[in-house]
Amino acid sequence: QAQLVESGGGLVQAGDSLRLSCVVSGRPFDSYTMAWFRQAPAKERELVAATTWNGDNTYYTDSVRGRFIISRDNAANTVYLQMNSLKPEDTAIYYCAETSNVIMSYSASYYRTWGQGTQVTVSS
Repeated sequence: QAQLVESGGGLVQAGDSLRLSCVVSGRPFDSYTMAWFRQAPAKERELVAATTWNGDNTYYTDSVRGRFIISRDNAANTVYLQMNSLKPEDTAIYYCAETSNVIMSYSASYYRTWGQGTQVTVSS
């Protein structure tokens, strides 16, 4: 069974940077797409960025494009989310997710495996 373990969250000031990590233990043979979601209080979980292990596709939601970078280290079974120029509206719990599907869906229900989440808090 695959397990996703996230780390790297914390409390930072606006304009600072953080790098989130997601280690996939027992990576499934058919794992294809990795994604980062976030969920703020009283809001729906939303897709932030997604990538494929083979690097043939990448997606960013409009609010983070140009500030966040999703990357991967296949040998380490690890996906990263580099977050630059952080804003208070980026405050949320960030989750890593995985699926065998090649499509980078915006729907959380599309993904089969999830991490526990890591809190990112950005102060003004």
